[in-house]
Amino acid sequence: MTIPRRSWRGAGAFAAAAVAGLAGGVISAGPAAAHTPTWAVTCSEVSLDLTAYNSGVTNEVTVSIVDGEVLLPTTKFGREFRTDKPLQLPKHDKELTVHLVVKAGDGANFSRDETKTAPVCEEDTPPPASTEKPSEKPSTEPPTSAPKASETPSETATEAAPAAAEPSSSAPDLAETGSSSATPIIGGAAFAVLLAGGGILWSVRKRRGAQH
Repeated sequence: MTIPRRSWRGAGAFAAAAVAGLAGGVISAGPAAAHTPTWAVTCSEVSLDLTAYNSGVTNEVTVSIVDGEVLLPTTKFGREFRTDKPLQLPKHDKELTVHLVVKAGDGANFSRDETKTAPVCEEDTPPPASTEKPSEKPSTEPPTSAPKASETPSETATEAAPAAAEPSSSAPDLAETGSSSATPIIGGAAFAVLLAGGGILWSVRKRRGAQH
């Protein structure tokens, strides 16, 4: 059985169209399936790395803080988007919720609407409240002048030192020469002894003269 040439031509055209359609679908699906939205959040910054997007369409990205400021206004990009430097978060004493929105121009199924939490940095954490009672308000009155250190010991020593003992009135008065008032009595007694001795000597001599 001979197949007409028209049938061969028709079959070849159909096969070529099918191959072309399949290849086109693979080519068009390849970039779309490679969308890679990578982002990270720390306590102080947000970094973005959006790669392998379709450069033939317009894509958009927005980053903001939930109930807060916008970190990155809506920005258009093509195949990829990277921040030159991380987006800085404001200082905060409680956790922040960061919101990322990526709108892919080649289909909503490649878009992203995600949130991540930014913790509190350690250096921004306030110290715990003290349980101690606040000290009394310092007095505004000028302090009284304190005595000098050199004066305090001398005054104390003066007050603590005992009073000098007064001489007793019963002690005998001394003459200006330093001799005691008993000196005349002693002198008189010595004179009497001399007289008595002289009398005894005279009496002895008289007896001896009478014996001869």
